Amino acid sequence: MNLQKLLLCLSLGLAISATAAENGITSKSITLGQSAALTGPAAQLGIEMRDGAQAYFDHVNATGGVGGRQIILKTLDDGYEAEKAVANTKQLVEKDDVFSLFGYVGTATSNAALPLVAKENLPFFAPFTGAQSLREPFNRNIFNIRASYFEETEKIIQHITTLSLNRIAVFYQDDAYGKTGLEGVIRAMKKRNIDIVATATVERNSVDVSKAIAQMKQAKPQAIVMISAYTSCAAFIKGMLKDGEVSPIFWNISFVGSQALSKELGAEGRGVMISQVMPAPWDDINPVVKEYKNLYLKTPGRVPGYVSLEGFIAAKVFVEGLKRAGNNLSRESFVKAMEGISSHDVGGFQVKFSGNNHNASHFVDLTVIGKDGKFMR
Repeated sequence: MNLQKLLLCLSLGLAISATAAENGITSKSITLGQSAALTGPAAQLGIEMRDGAQAYFDHVNATGGVGGRQIILKTLDDGYEAEKAVANTKQLVEKDDVFSLFGYVGTATSNAALPLVAKENLPFFAPFTGAQSLREPFNRNIFNIRASYFEETEKIIQHITTLSLNRIAVFYQDDAYGKTGLEGVIRAMKKRNIDIVATATVERNSVDVSKAIAQMKQAKPQAIVMISAYTSCAAFIKGMLKDGEVSPIFWNISFVGSQALSKELGAEGRGVMISQVMPAPWDDINPVVKEYKNLYLKTPGRVPGYVSLEGFIAAKVFVEGLKRAGNNLSRESFVKAMEGISSHDVGGFQVKFSGNNHNASHFVDLTVIGKDGKFMR
């Protein structure tokens, strides 16, 4: 081989190597990055989202990976704080050199990552939030698996009003997540010419709800829609029920963390309502649920749950995109492959994308905590 050809080969080899490193891809691995709460009042959400996804990735890796590449999920703890999510995202993108960000948990934490997502032009896949900021305006890098908070609150208000209840209040987390949920409730009630009778707030990662309880008891609502995480919602519900002065119907949206909320409430959870954006995680009629339980429950001590099922389904859809992108994988080829999933059955759960719509599902179900903390539809 002459010197010119040798230099050309070396140049091509370095270019390929640099591209692979930049995109978090090697011949043997694909690295994803996740920032989620693994400690603090929202820890169960992050842990279950991570573990559900990891259960499916482990299965794929054990059967040869995708195109011979193992999927590596690097998860960093942000404690459900936006500032920590920013630092984590910088580490994942600039130091760990990930191919994609995956399964961020929370609205504020997801929003905090978006500037780096735009700068690096990398996929931001399946955030555990239904916020409009991850849907509007359209962002080609973001892929949502779950329905939006607007869709959840619309379904909740529709149900409440069919019961002829019109004194509706909102308890919400005083941040982007809570305000998005509040906006969804306002929109749904405005359609029906109903005004909210009262609002009360709680700070993120706080259970100081005494002021909110006093405000709500004074308003005497028939139903309260709650937009917060499980610890603060549980503290609020217990406080509202403490002296028996009022007995509203309590409604939560899916982000609350259904099993975690039920556990926090104990016997006081009976009758609490929660909207869901995933199939029931104990319903073996759905093939994806059966597959999830077979893989997720291999680890002793686990129980089926909505959050871990969402992580599992998100991982399954992500792998489908990788397979469709083929061996010549890049961020661009992955995005195009995802946009080509015009209709796909994950196993009883339908997802659909296009070149101008990255919101896979509009599925919303309504559940209630029944006897012994079990969920009923």
